[in-house]
Parts: sequence; structure tokens; C-alpha cells
Amino acid sequence: MTNRDVVFPPGRQALYEKNRYSPAVRVGGLLFVSGQVGSREDGSPEPGLEAQVRRAFENLNAILGAAGCSFRDVQDVTIFMVDPESMFEQAWEIAREYWGEAPYPTVTAVGVTWLYGFQFEIKVVAKLPA
Repeated sequence: MTNRDVVFPPGRQALYEKNRYSPAVRVGGLLFVSGQVGSREDGSPEPGLEAQVRRAFENLNAILGAAGCSFRDVQDVTIFMVDPESMFEQAWEIAREYWGEAPYPTVTAVGVTWLYGFQFEIKVVAKLPA
């Protein structure tokens, strides 16, 4: 069995260990990042959609940075939203601030009924720098 090459963002390792999953795993030149929500340091949700989307991207950027990546290295994105019909446009406007310039990564957006008390989650696959 191969050991996983896990990437932890600064200051949040205890939260991931408590919840028993890895924030990101490096393998084969790729970085697979677990879904990031708008959680504070203690794991509680930021109040409101805008704050949650911004915090989710900040949490994502912390993991990417810990692996030596940036959002420019992201190749594939999956976004999950509770009630996307009423929230999508607002969340998408905020996401654009973090997205960067074209060419953009691939994106799949999924509407869900439950995200453990959160409204937005983003999961990515990034190419590790050579």
C-alpha cells in the first residue's frame, strides 16, 4: 500500500484530522483537493452566501499555496450549491474575482440538497508545477 502525499494548509491540520479526511493529495503530477466550504478556523460556517463563497476560495487558495500551486494551475473544478437556482448568479460573480484570465479550467456545477450546514463547496484538480 502506498502512503498518500497529503498537503495541509497552515493552521487547519487539526480540523482535517478531527473530520478524518485529507485536504489534498499529490499523485502523478496532480493535486486532488477535497471540497472546500466557507468554514472558519474552527470549522463553523461563515454567515451568508457571499462570505461563504469568499472563505471557500480563501481556504482553497491556502491549500493550493501549500502545494506550490495557484488557481492558474487548476484544470478541473466541481462546484456544489444548495438551491443553485436562487444563488448561482451571486456565487458566480464572486468566483469570477478569484478565477483569473482565460483560458479557464473546466467546470461542473451541481445542485445539492445538503452541504453540512454550508451553501457552497468547491473541489478542484490542479497540475503540480514541474
